[in-house]
Amino acid sequence: MTDAPARLLRPRTPAFILTCIATGLLAGLLSGLFGVGGGTVIVPLLVLFLKFDQRLAAGTSLAAIVPTAAVGVISYAVHGSVALVPAILLAVGAVVGAQIGTWLLPKISQTALRWGFVAFIVVVIASLFFVIPSRDAHIEVTVVTGIALVVVGVFTGIMAGLIGVGGGVIVVPILVLLFGASDLEAKGTSLLFMIPTALSGTIGNLRRKNVDLVAAALVGVAACTTTALGAWIATLLDPFVANVLFAAFLVFIGTQMAMKAVRGRKR
Repeated sequence: MTDAPARLLRPRTPAFILTCIATGLLAGLLSGLFGVGGGTVIVPLLVLFLKFDQRLAAGTSLAAIVPTAAVGVISYAVHGSVALVPAILLAVGAVVGAQIGTWLLPKISQTALRWGFVAFIVVVIASLFFVIPSRDAHIEVTVVTGIALVVVGVFTGIMAGLIGVGGGVIVVPILVLLFGASDLEAKGTSLLFMIPTALSGTIGNLRRKNVDLVAAALVGVAACTTTALGAWIATLLDPFVANVLFAAFLVFIGTQMAMKAVRGRKR
């Protein structure tokens, strides 16, 4: 039994179970490979194939991200690719930013925000072909970079609160491009920063009954089985190839956001 409203429950049929498992397997692989939470895959698939309400899909996705990110962090930590202090600073900023984003949500045009985010992704994609991270690079934490990391966390939290996109899609390229992190350290740190953020959001969603716990468990457990594989593949990739693949992933995210912006303008 879940905490979701009865009208939103889906029959626990074999098709339901298989869809959740398949979604989790794909989300886990991408999470480990790119250092993202996987929500950009989980949410649309739950909406498309299981006809979840958008809010229920987002809440279920966030709950599934907790174990997925935890497995990913362990996988990257084995290779020494997790920066603890930067992850904490990012998480502190994100918690504050999420509250600001929620407050701003009814005051700002969603269409304008989505186009702005698409522009941000275009700039990031272009930058990824000019900055090839060194596998030996690490984030140097100073007073200045510490403050900057909190600011990035706030920005990420605001974007998550406003348009439901955040985490690795924003944090990974910024850590590489602006903070000099290796691509592996950026991904591992991003996954660690997501855990407290996802936990906080899940607690709030549970109170609002915006989580299907059965679906979250199925997706999360399935994702855990492929997250380590994705992280292992990431260690084998040449940094330039990793950048190209991440750029392709960002093109997918940007296309999704642009389509939402176009549909929003037509309403």
